[in-house]
Amino acid sequence: MSMDRDYAPLSAACVRALNDKMYDKRKAAALEIEKMVKEFAAVNNSMQIRRLLKVLGQDFSMSKNANTKKGGLIGLAAMAVGLGKDSVNYIDDLIIPILVNLNDADLKVRYYASESLYNVSKVARSAVLKHFPDIFKSLSKLATDPDQNVKNASELLDRLMKDIVTDNSNIFDLVGFIPLLRERIYTENTFAKQFIISWITVLDDVPSIDLVIYLPEILDGLFKMLSDPTFEIKKMCDAVLKKFLDDLRHNPEKVNYTDMINTIVIYSYSTDEFVQYTSMCWIKEFIDMYGSNILPFASNILKASMASNSNQDIESQIRIKQTAKLVNSTLMELINGVEDKTDVIEKDEEGKNLDLQSVITVLIKELGGSTIETKITVLKWIYHLFIHLPNRILMYMESIFPLLLTTLSYPNEEVVQNDLKVIAKIISPSATQTNNKQYFDQFILSLLKQFSCDRTLLKDRGQFIIRQICGLLNSNDIYQTLSTFLLEETNMKFASVMIGTLNTILLTSPELYDLRTQLRDVEKQENREIFLCLFRTWCHNPVAAVALCLLTQNYFLVCKLLQTFASMDVTIDLLIEVDKLIQLLESPIFIYLRMELLEEPVNQYLIKALYGLLMIMPQSDAFHLLRHRLKCVPHSRMGSEMPASENLETDFKGMFDTSTMLNHFTTLQEKHRNYRINTNSIQQIDKAIVKIDIQ
Repeated sequence: MSMDRDYAPLSAACVRALNDKMYDKRKAAALEIEKMVKEFAAVNNSMQIRRLLKVLGQDFSMSKNANTKKGGLIGLAAMAVGLGKDSVNYIDDLIIPILVNLNDADLKVRYYASESLYNVSKVARSAVLKHFPDIFKSLSKLATDPDQNVKNASELLDRLMKDIVTDNSNIFDLVGFIPLLRERIYTENTFAKQFIISWITVLDDVPSIDLVIYLPEILDGLFKMLSDPTFEIKKMCDAVLKKFLDDLRHNPEKVNYTDMINTIVIYSYSTDEFVQYTSMCWIKEFIDMYGSNILPFASNILKASMASNSNQDIESQIRIKQTAKLVNSTLMELINGVEDKTDVIEKDEEGKNLDLQSVITVLIKELGGSTIETKITVLKWIYHLFIHLPNRILMYMESIFPLLLTTLSYPNEEVVQNDLKVIAKIISPSATQTNNKQYFDQFILSLLKQFSCDRTLLKDRGQFIIRQICGLLNSNDIYQTLSTFLLEETNMKFASVMIGTLNTILLTSPELYDLRTQLRDVEKQENREIFLCLFRTWCHNPVAAVALCLLTQNYFLVCKLLQTFASMDVTIDLLIEVDKLIQLLESPIFIYLRMELLEEPVNQYLIKALYGLLMIMPQSDAFHLLRHRLKCVPHSRMGSEMPASENLETDFKGMFDTSTMLNHFTTLQEKHRNYRINTNSIQQIDKAIVKIDIQ
């Protein structure tokens, strides 16, 4: 720089020393400046002080020469030391030139600028807060500086600034600081992240600074930072979030939670397991803190908990699943307090209403394609909603019910169990809606359709499904409705198989105990009607019809039915069914029948019916089983004469019109015979067509 210029009040020697490349000479010049400034200050010579500030701040610090800049920077620091407390009056002229040099291309200039600002701030203390936004911006850049010496110097300055802010928190401009924080919190640089988190930590620890109020503005950035792969960043960020959450617990109403909920939910889908876990913990805490106020966000929270609950059962994901389950159960509890009014608006003045439509949308989507655990959770949710909000959920039944019916074919038993529980609640006569009969019939028809289209489902799951639904509802209603629809079934093969399945369940399942008891007491008009309803349809399956009559002790009709077997096309399938029936006769269900063989006089129709079964069977294991049983009947009772009622067309004291029942049986069996003939003919034609096509 030119020596001809006037740098007063600096001496020529001092100017040369400040421009020198040697640090020691610049240091000596700085001590001279410090002494000079002290003398000016002692006599209140502010004019000379300002002149010196201008020389150092403009001529030196703004020079293009790096050494000159360094001289200006050390000189400004020396002025601050010389001024002492009076530096407050000159803070702008002291700091602004230094701030410019903090961004200099020369790393040594940046280093000396950091050192200079440190010394000025050490003296001026709270006065520097006026320039805090610019200082903070510069510090955030210096935190990422490639030069370690610069970084070290900036860290010293950073610590000093934190002390100054902490000591002068009453005048710190927190409102002005938040935009700076919000802007820089999304930095990708690891060192910049550490810098930002350290400031958040320090400010949150100051009692008089209420940083938690501004949490909604920085929460997204903090969660984003939490996914950083660096362990130290994760650890620091986690500690900050835990501190904020603890602050919220003590005063939850202090913060606008609505802005934060959606942010937290978004991060529950993170691929970073720790972030996912943390977000689920926050959601759980928010439900605990804000209760019913959370309801407008129920669908988003529900969706998030479902997603987290579908994680694998590996160690790292178990705690996420456990927390997701807690979120789900606590959210479900909130439903208990929701009003069940169909005219309720989606959001009232307090915003506490449940947006049921969006919840149903989530449930329908999750039930359609998800894991077993999630399907079960969805079904429990629908059941819970139907229990607590039966009127409001009614309008969504058209969307929900068909999906519930489809879920019956899902291969997992627990899913089907929960599905049937929901269906049973919907179609139950105790349900609040008036059209439950419509859903009841729709369920039965859908069930039959699924069994008809998927015989594997009927074979593998048919008994399980029917037993479950009979356990949940009135088995009488289930069986009578099934019987009514099956009577009109045009697919004779399916009708026969279906009746065989229903009959096996009727004879063996504990869930059907009440219905069996009713059928054995046909002297009551109500029970007679049940029997007749079932018998008409049971005629689709000859052996099932015989079994039903044995169950109801209608042995005369059994004899008549067995006589028709002689004119029927007795297939292997039919003999297998008779074999199963004979084995069932040895089960506890038919103990009353076996005890009847000891009565005096013995019922000759029972004896004749059992011998009829024996005569139909080839000499198989079942044949010998029944023959041995008949040998147990006392001989004195075997030869008793048939009662005169054998030739009558009624049985059971005139309760049944046996002739009409037999006619119905033979008519229906004739339909089956024709169906088999037609089916075989069609199959033959199809084979012939295929053969022609091949040729």
